[in-house]
Amino acid sequence: MSPIWPAIPYPPWRETCSALHLYAQMIGKYRFARAPWQNHSWQATLYVNARGFTTSLVPDEPSGVEITLDLVDHAVVGAATDGRMARFALGPMSVADFHAHFLRLLGELGATPALHGRPNEVPDAVPFVEDRAERPYDRDAVSRFFRASVLADRVLKRFRTGFLGKASPVHLFWGSFDLAVTRFSGRAAPMHPGGIHALPDDVTREAYSHEVSSAGFWPGGGPIDYPAFYSYAYPAPAGFAEAHVEPEGAFYSKELGEFLLPYHAVRQAADPEAALMAFLESTYRAAADLGGWNVSALECAIGEPRQPRALQALGEQKEQR
Repeated sequence: MSPIWPAIPYPPWRETCSALHLYAQMIGKYRFARAPWQNHSWQATLYVNARGFTTSLVPDEPSGVEITLDLVDHAVVGAATDGRMARFALGPMSVADFHAHFLRLLGELGATPALHGRPNEVPDAVPFVEDRAERPYDRDAVSRFFRASVLADRVLKRFRTGFLGKASPVHLFWGSFDLAVTRFSGRAAPMHPGGIHALPDDVTREAYSHEVSSAGFWPGGGPIDYPAFYSYAYPAPAGFAEAHVEPEGAFYSKELGEFLLPYHAVRQAADPEAALMAFLESTYRAAADLGGWNVSALECAIGEPRQPRALQALGEQKEQR
């Protein structure tokens, strides 16, 4: 059992996780309301930083605002480019109370205190201002989840370096509350049928406009009661569900239509990072090989510090195109 990868069983902190998910949604919705649209809704996401999850710099008055969901000191912290700062503590409260605190913080920063008022991608969504049930806040569970997210983010970023084609940043989608990284084949995909709960079909279809192999990490919820890593392809090529993937413990979920690797299987591995990389590489390989991706033009060795890509290798790949 790795002493570095913390235990994060989902059931004991289910209610805290649900609350944290909604808090991240409000922070993400502020960025979404202010940032110009990017391909695949990348302008809406949050990112792992040294304290928790951040919006990065959001264009707003006077010229920019950054919001951090600080999971070290357990606070929401805002900073404006004119030097103003504001914060409020995380703790037991209602979603409505968090909403009021957050809008007040934006006002203190001179920012625009406006965001879409209903959660996305959650069942039985209640508008934030009407969600007055008291929510717990398990500080220890939040801290462990943050440490797990930092480790997952590091491996996902390393995995991303082995691809020369279009690839997303590693970012947190607050709708589904998962860290994700996506590789693209470069070809257009069939129109997505839509139908994702509480997500407009035009957003879904723009997100899946091109063929993808996507992987990530989420803490649990919905159809699974444990934290897990996942990997899927859109469109899924023939034979994808039956593909052999690694490491032991990974499996294909027919219910979800994707491969899963339970977090505890990574944590119990002799080399957790190697086990997770094996999952990411083997599931991507199934998507790319079965989907007929032009892998010789898209792939490269995993990046290493201070080592530029070999010009000869890049030249060979250009010739193959």
